[in-house]
Amino acid sequence: MELKSYQQQVITDLDFFLEYLQKYDTPSLAFKQYWEDKVGAYELKLDGTYSGMTAYKDNIKNTPHIAIKVPTAGGKTFIACNAIHSIFSSYESSRPKAVVWLVPWSNLLQQTASNLSDASHPYRQKLNTLFNHSVEVYEKESLLQGANFNPTSVSEQLNIFVFNFSSLRINSKKKDDRKIYQQNGALEAFRDSVVGQDLVLPDTDESALINIIRSLNPLVIVDESHNAESDLSIEMLQNLNPSFILDLTATPKKNSNIVSYVNAIELKKEHMVKLPVIVYNHSRKEEVINSALHLQRQLEQLAIQESLDGGKKIRPIILFQAQSNIKGSDNTTYTKIKEKLIELKIPEEQIKIKVSGLDELKGIDLMDEKCPVRYIITVNALKEGWDCPFAYILASLADKSSAVEVEQILGRVLRQPYVIKHKEPLLNLSFVLTASAKFNETLDNIVRGLQDAGFSNKDYYAEEIISEEVTTVLTDKEVLSNELFGSTENSTIPSFDDADITNINVGAINFDPTEKIIPSTTNTAINLITQKAIEEGKAFETRLTTEDGDNTEYLLREMGKEPKRYKIVEHFNQVAETISLPQFYKKLEESVLNQELVFEELSQGEVFLNRDQLLSTFKLSSKNIEIDFNSVTADVVKVDYDEKRKDTVISKFSIQAKKMLTDTILAKPKEKQVKDITSIMVGKIGNMTPIAEQEIKKYIERIFSEFSTEEIIDAVNNEYNYIYKIKAKIIELANQHAKEEFKKLLDTNKIIVKPNFKFKSTLVHSKEGAMINKSLYEREGDMNNFEQSLIMDVASLDNILFWHKNSESKDKGFYLNGFNNNHYPDFIIYTQKQNIILVETKGDFLDNDDSKAKNILGKKWAEKSGENYKYFMVFENKNVEGCYTAKNFLDIIGAL
Repeated sequence: MELKSYQQQVITDLDFFLEYLQKYDTPSLAFKQYWEDKVGAYELKLDGTYSGMTAYKDNIKNTPHIAIKVPTAGGKTFIACNAIHSIFSSYESSRPKAVVWLVPWSNLLQQTASNLSDASHPYRQKLNTLFNHSVEVYEKESLLQGANFNPTSVSEQLNIFVFNFSSLRINSKKKDDRKIYQQNGALEAFRDSVVGQDLVLPDTDESALINIIRSLNPLVIVDESHNAESDLSIEMLQNLNPSFILDLTATPKKNSNIVSYVNAIELKKEHMVKLPVIVYNHSRKEEVINSALHLQRQLEQLAIQESLDGGKKIRPIILFQAQSNIKGSDNTTYTKIKEKLIELKIPEEQIKIKVSGLDELKGIDLMDEKCPVRYIITVNALKEGWDCPFAYILASLADKSSAVEVEQILGRVLRQPYVIKHKEPLLNLSFVLTASAKFNETLDNIVRGLQDAGFSNKDYYAEEIISEEVTTVLTDKEVLSNELFGSTENSTIPSFDDADITNINVGAINFDPTEKIIPSTTNTAINLITQKAIEEGKAFETRLTTEDGDNTEYLLREMGKEPKRYKIVEHFNQVAETISLPQFYKKLEESVLNQELVFEELSQGEVFLNRDQLLSTFKLSSKNIEIDFNSVTADVVKVDYDEKRKDTVISKFSIQAKKMLTDTILAKPKEKQVKDITSIMVGKIGNMTPIAEQEIKKYIERIFSEFSTEEIIDAVNNEYNYIYKIKAKIIELANQHAKEEFKKLLDTNKIIVKPNFKFKSTLVHSKEGAMINKSLYEREGDMNNFEQSLIMDVASLDNILFWHKNSESKDKGFYLNGFNNNHYPDFIIYTQKQNIILVETKGDFLDNDDSKAKNILGKKWAEKSGENYKYFMVFENKNVEGCYTAKNFLDIIGAL
């Protein structure tokens, strides 16, 4: 299981923040600069609005405490597994790898601990890959008993301690009430070797589990972190003495320090969720049950047919929401719903109740093909811990006289089965069926439910169904009501006890569970629902293709700033529409063209070029391993977080762990020493796609196989210098290969240029630039001083029609795709003579190999594109071969 593109972006954002954290003295400074470079400096305006990101909230003093916002079904746990690796990769490898994973509810604890422990689960498989299969997951009881938990094991593996909040969240005056704060003979071995005396909590013994965890200075992951906002929660986090805190949530609170947002639309594009949500309000509860049962059967028939056609097997499930006991009503309404369904002759084995105190789903795998469950009755599924992507329909049977409270339950029907787009359109949607007299308030609750799950009010469609049967099918109590009070054609029938499920008239529900197939015309409500659902589904898909995938607009909204869209200046529209900038394409081999083509784009005989294609023949394991490890690189700066934290004493265990690591490696035969040090280096180097991890491993093994014992010790003690140099060497070798392959394919006409890039009709900027004459858009993006000075001079030239500050966003900016990573030139300029000019500006200090590679690529692009296309690299003052200074450049461009 690999990261989705939006999940990878979260990890990339985290990695960037970690770099800032190493560079700046405090988390607050790192956070400030991280966002300032992204969206500009924070500024509070007179009208109460602000620009930029709000200041860092130092919740746990001087401890990095950040959050990632990922909508429900976005894979927060999988992201966290990868984040653990990123964070520990920025620590010394000898530090203990201890993680405290906090969850708000006991059922979520069991689910999390089980998934992280299960060797067949994708979460554990990813952790095993990232940490060389040295992973142990503990729950509270096993830790208290010291089961497989000792100073040696802690130093040799990734240790994940899964707790729920209640295990740790306790008033400091009541520590005696929790075993983790008590003396523990099973953990005596930690007393002298791990626990630092200066880290022992007041009035606790050194052998208490809490003091051992504190001494390990753990990374703390807070799942559903919006539930950990109280003073007791802050004290809970402080007691853990964390080195780093990572919050996971779909709905972060105002005091969260968010470093990465995921736009909910990205989940739909990756087929993670069933959107839009189709909402229908009925007149009566009987109609809700009737529609839900018929809709479930129709979805199941579609699922069966899709399975017969080779698709995945799906068993659509209805989630019946029973009345809660908030108003003091009978809290056994869920059992009455089950009785009504059985009365309809639905097999009892297909119906399960999942509420607090009654769990009929325990031990049942809802994803099992043999599982018969199709109907689940619940009250608050989120806190009850129930979750299954087969859930398609939320049918609320709550009190009709009140707004349906779905905020805490809506997310349970959003997950997409198997994370794929299904052939049948209805299998890509989710449904909410209600019978509420306060439908507008119900819709408000649905919007809140979507927002709580990280989505928006654009992600649902709602309609009411007014049944003609309302006045003809009456319950016994309604008949009595008519006799007592009378009724008129337009009157509302009073209800004695609307929450009482026993009032439901089963005879009014036209559903026979024994019929395998029924004509769809027998249920007009279902016809209306499904037809409209298909229409709305198509409209939503259109939105996916037309909505800009760039995250800037979403990011600004999350920051509380309404984004402004800037159009192309009206008198440039006609010219801009005719421009299609060329990019590189690779011709397909005859052998590929002769095969059955799966993708339509391949039928054109060429594919858009990317660097990975150029590295398809790159074999790192066979390349030279000549690296000078003796020279100290000034660019290598790696500071362990503890050295930044002035108020925290570094655990003595860290020093001991370094010695233990060295001793452990050296105690083994040479071959095993090489494998151990290789494992450390591969883990720290991380993903270098498309270079396979196995190739990196073989290459590094070759390096260390020639090392003496003393050199291996030096590598362990100076790992960052070695990692930096090895990674730099791999990148150098890969770049060289890609460059040679690009030249060969270009010279043999196997790489060509084709018109491809069109200017977007509107743009949103995270930071706006100065107003300068002749800009293509009403406002261009931010520029540095040199860029702004140069383009002002360019705009003053008579032959310039317009200029554009090119974005570095893949979704809206133009880039040169070639042998180096995508190159986004700073400016695109258009002259009166229809010349298109790309300009890359460079400060004089940037005369390096990267700049030379970009200049070569730009010149090749211009050469292949035609005489009207030019590329210039411009340095501020420095004379660089093949480039221009700002002054010389203006003379050249003025003649075009």
